[in-house]
Amino acid sequence: MVDNCSPDAVARSIREYEGVTRKRGIGELIECLRINEQPNVVASFGEDAAVIRQDDLALLLAADGIWSKLMEADPFWAGYCAVLVNVHDIAAMGGTPLAMVDVLSFKNGELRNEVTKGMQAASRQFGVPIVGGHLHPDTPYSVIDVAILGSMQIDDVIYSSNARTGDRVVAAIDLDGRVHPSCMANWDSVTMKSDETVRRQIRVMQELAQRHLVTAGKDISNPGLIGTLGMLLEVSRKGAELELEAIPRPDLKAHNLTFEQWVRMYPGMGFILTCPDENTEEVCRLFEETGMTARPIGWVNDSSSLSVSYEGATTSVFDLKQDGIMRIIDTAKLV
Repeated sequence: MVDNCSPDAVARSIREYEGVTRKRGIGELIECLRINEQPNVVASFGEDAAVIRQDDLALLLAADGIWSKLMEADPFWAGYCAVLVNVHDIAAMGGTPLAMVDVLSFKNGELRNEVTKGMQAASRQFGVPIVGGHLHPDTPYSVIDVAILGSMQIDDVIYSSNARTGDRVVAAIDLDGRVHPSCMANWDSVTMKSDETVRRQIRVMQELAQRHLVTAGKDISNPGLIGTLGMLLEVSRKGAELELEAIPRPDLKAHNLTFEQWVRMYPGMGFILTCPDENTEEVCRLFEETGMTARPIGWVNDSSSLSVSYEGATTSVFDLKQDGIMRIIDTAKLV
């Protein structure tokens, strides 16, 4: 049982969460940048990484920046997360992360040292080198942006946009962690783990891709579990109903968390997936073998609405057709 859980309260807290609302400008930006006639670009906007065809290979290209709030709270953790989120973007599509480059701006050398220590620690732990980039020294602001390159077989790519009606929704999260002491919105399940453990968890996505066990997937990012699923459904032009009771969670009281806080958190290792019902048990088993908790939490449908239910009460979180998270005007043109 989820203590004091109200579907209406959960839905409202997610809709109003900054991790969700700050995604609203993406659709307008896509319209400004879109270029047609790109024969080697298999997928681009709306996916965790762009997919560029090179013979039988897919080159995966992604980039991510870090909130200035996190930089101010904990420069080391901000640097670590700059690497972590990029590795996740490649992993979410089933790819192997190869290397990263960065664009860094720093107000002072002390901040630079802490940020780069965090970047180096994550780079070493995940085995993905930082091989170059660009530095803006002595700026009046501090910013971390990282881009990453990955690869995989072109026919194995896991897209965000391929969820199908009747699919199971599966959430996989490493619950063995802590609320990060510098950021209440972050669940740290990675910094205390061995290199081999985190790399095994990443490799699960590669196996799912190679065996074609899932139809769609994303890493759980700043919008949290439900918000991230909303983004997946938006580009898939689908809806879903989630059972709040089924969502994997740690002992919330022990970590001084409410359920509403938990479903908004960025987990150190977490993915949201859709798969045929007959594959659900195998998908969950593969994650469980690495120490993660994976559970079916709902079903994909044709409603274009993401709703949540608990003890017979159901409420809509997003009407993705009328008012999407990213507000992409035409998902059919995302390639």
